Amino acid sequence: MSLVFNNTSTSSGTNGIIQILEKNCGFNRGDISGNTERMQNFTSDINLALDDVWGFMFPLGGTWQIDDSNFTDYPIITTNIVSGQRDYSFTTDGSGNTILDIYKVAIKKSSSGDYEEIFPVDQQSEAYMSDFFGSATQPSGIPTRYDKTGNAIFFDFVPNYNATAGLKIYINREASYFAVSDTTKKPGFVGLFHEYLALRPAYQYAYRNNLSNTASLEKEMLRMQMAIKEYYGSREKDVVNRMTPNKENTR
Repeated sequence: MSLVFNNTSTSSGTNGIIQILEKNCGFNRGDISGNTERMQNFTSDINLALDDVWGFMFPLGGTWQIDDSNFTDYPIITTNIVSGQRDYSFTTDGSGNTILDIYKVAIKKSSSGDYEEIFPVDQQSEAYMSDFFGSATQPSGIPTRYDKTGNAIFFDFVPNYNATAGLKIYINREASYFAVSDTTKKPGFVGLFHEYLALRPAYQYAYRNNLSNTASLEKEMLRMQMAIKEYYGSREKDVVNRMTPNKENTR
């Protein structure tokens, strides 16, 4: 069942995360939605539960990249390649959402033309690349590889040309979080598991306050955690897994 954040428009509010929280925590209707401090505290807990869900999903995405359906743009960023500039820093996307990971990089190899993917290398673990990236006389040319350090990428060759929107990066980013004032906004993942955003905060509240339903909330929360992992671990039904023989040299 798809849920909204805060449904105060009906007598039951069965599809509101806040309203389910009120039930799970033993509150009367309106005890969270009508209380400013509680709304702030539980909104924070719901957003932490959203982070929890994202933490489950990202490692299981495979070739189907996870992104919050509330976003109106794609998790792709472009920026200019500047002649003589070797490093490019990325902390947020165009809407200010925090970038969690860079998983693919493509560049234009001239001021115009198509994008071509270049591949990562770790200058810390590969000694010869450490010498290359750390050279005082960094060679210039067309980048062929990049190193990720912190929130930046470093090209092997310092670009010797300018290219408008010449660098394209594909990212994972944080979820679209809820604000206290939200009402009909829905979580940006599959509706089957929206209830998790009411279960985890309710369990935490019950645990902190020694409520009698703590164990049952924990059991249901853990059950849904497993269901989320199973679902997102098997989403790529259009990808055919093939077994290939391992060839060994017996000489």
